[in-house]
Amino acid sequence: MTLPIPDFILLNADLLVFLGVSFLKVCVVFGAVMGFAALLTLAERKVSALMQDRVGPNRASVFGFALGGLFHPAADGLKLIFKEDFVPRWGDKVLFTLAPLFALFPVLLLFAALPFGNYIDIAGLRINLQIADFNLGILFILAVSSLAIYGAFLSGWASRNNFALLGSLRAAAQMISYEVALGLTLVGVLMVYGTASLQDIVQAQGGLLFGWLPAWGIVYQPFAFLLFLAAAQAENKRTPFDVVEGESEIIGYFLEYSSMRFASFMFSEFVEMIVISMLAATLFFGGWQVPYLQASGFVFPWGAELPLNHYLVVLLQVGSITVKTVFFSWLLLVIRWTVPRFRFDQVMTLCWKGLLPLALLNILATGVAIWWLG
Repeated sequence: MTLPIPDFILLNADLLVFLGVSFLKVCVVFGAVMGFAALLTLAERKVSALMQDRVGPNRASVFGFALGGLFHPAADGLKLIFKEDFVPRWGDKVLFTLAPLFALFPVLLLFAALPFGNYIDIAGLRINLQIADFNLGILFILAVSSLAIYGAFLSGWASRNNFALLGSLRAAAQMISYEVALGLTLVGVLMVYGTASLQDIVQAQGGLLFGWLPAWGIVYQPFAFLLFLAAAQAENKRTPFDVVEGESEIIGYFLEYSSMRFASFMFSEFVEMIVISMLAATLFFGGWQVPYLQASGFVFPWGAELPLNHYLVVLLQVGSITVKTVFFSWLLLVIRWTVPRFRFDQVMTLCWKGLLPLALLNILATGVAIWWLG
């Protein structure tokens, strides 16, 4: 005789499966992000060395093997761990400690809303390749990313250092200004696809225009992409927008920080670079979409088909968003070592008199095009 399983046990089992799958996705995503961010610290120096005709980092070795400097991120991490953790005696110790957390945690939280694939079936269980599918994913990205302002501002305020305070004021003014422009550059994407869910936007980009052209965001909103890239670079406070820490004119808001507290500020910039790259790929370049790749395999416009295994399709989708993210991260590194730094007044003028009016003009043009084309 088989006894029926009580409903509360089934509910608890479903909850445990959900929590286990969610925990696994968090570990995979954040493990990949942290590892890639560490490699970007090496890529930053390698790209700068290449563009300045230098050798670059290549000395850190294990058992005599340097592998082209591959061990430098680990060496830098160990060095920062064992550095003296200095706290100014005249500063606010509580806020001084919390500021690096405010800079890093909001940026890491953004990956919860970024899809890295469609779904995968394992033993009859369908797992969405996204930590959390928000209906208002774009608004979540904008809201959470704005919290990073507190990290930049509190670090200068809590240090009780005039130079650090000036840097934090610049950082807060710049980040708040470019958040407005950044949000407006994404309005056109919302108008075109009619949803704020990042997963829905990516799925909508799986269609075809004229029967052969992938319906990616760059096709509908090429001007918005350029505005987004400029605003996001300024939001990240990297050259040519690194006036908050320009050595020639001011000291950065993290002047009094050392050891792993300082590393948190630097690491958050590289993690934010990954967010920008992944968001650009998601909104404008199809995200995990591969041209002509459907759930069953490749379906080409001329009628040919190439059936593929489900897991191979998933691998291609995850590989697609990975390659696009790596490409845009490389592009941001090249821009950082190509364009000279602006003055602070030029940075603010570019936002309020350049990007902001152009973003509004793009919204107007998108609205007119949607009305005209029905």
